Amino acid sequence: MQIYNDYNLLHHNTFGIDARCRKFVEYASTEDAQQLVKALTKADEPLLLLGGGSNLLLTGDYPGTVLHSAILGREVVRETPEAVWLRCGSGETFDDIVAYAVAHSWYGAENLSLIPGEVGASAVQNIGAYGAEACDLIDTVEAVEIATGRVVTIAASDCGYSYRQSKFKHEWRDQYLITHVTYRFNKIFNPRLDYGNIRAALEEKGIRVPTAGQLRDTIIEIRRRKLPDPKDYGNAGSFFMNPIVPEETYQRLLKDYPDMPHYVMKGVDGEADRYKIPAGWMIEQCGWKGRSLGRAGVYSKQALVLVNLGGATGEEVVRLCHTVQQAVKDKFGIDIYPEVNIR
Repeated sequence: MQIYNDYNLLHHNTFGIDARCRKFVEYASTEDAQQLVKALTKADEPLLLLGGGSNLLLTGDYPGTVLHSAILGREVVRETPEAVWLRCGSGETFDDIVAYAVAHSWYGAENLSLIPGEVGASAVQNIGAYGAEACDLIDTVEAVEIATGRVVTIAASDCGYSYRQSKFKHEWRDQYLITHVTYRFNKIFNPRLDYGNIRAALEEKGIRVPTAGQLRDTIIEIRRRKLPDPKDYGNAGSFFMNPIVPEETYQRLLKDYPDMPHYVMKGVDGEADRYKIPAGWMIEQCGWKGRSLGRAGVYSKQALVLVNLGGATGEEVVRLCHTVQQAVKDKFGIDIYPEVNIR
């Protein structure tokens, strides 16, 4: 376990916000995590549980203690003819796990390629892209309860997963240090190609039926074309969640915008009952794509992404966020909410 006082978080958030915390603690095992939580006092509060910092916007120096997992490792804990269960340390880079699975012909994570962040955060944020979500893969989450030091194993079905949501973000927020996540991968490859421009990108390369490796490579190429490298512009990827609206709202919008992109969300009966509208498209329709407000801007290649144009403070990014939200509300009558954790 490593403990640092007055620690600079610049390299622990991909937005590139220059902020410090009072204390930074990194734990490298479940035993470390138990020892850590038992030693915490009121003086350490407030706590911030930090992964790779790829979904975080700091609005200033953090007045409390930042806790970060450095638990590494991956092991197969179960295998059948149809599937394999891989237990991963929460400090592992998530995309490394995706690459590892593809290399071993274990399937289901290809569409999640190149999503930044760590394994622990995948279970908190229910990260997703191109029609796939982490909860499609997660079998169990292991964690240390901060209040008691007790080690728990939580089934994915108990985590309250939905679009970019989990109990770890709400009623369980700041209650657990995640130590391991076990993913279930399929041994039969069933590619998901109907989301976004995946098929078009594959056809450009003359590929009709891709291998898992080809699908992963294509997803990576698409993401790199659309999303800025944090080394060039600080960012947290998609800043806003795509709103999911009822049939009535969808039909209202369709009258004014017949070419509006959308994705059908089916109910338990298999019938379409809700619609996901791309927030990036709405922001672009509001004229904000490529525009800036001070040192914070809307990325010119993907309006869903807010960027640090150089030296921006977290407060400047928040001001841009609020301005964009209001523009979408005024034009479409829809509220869009940040996916990013603003602290």
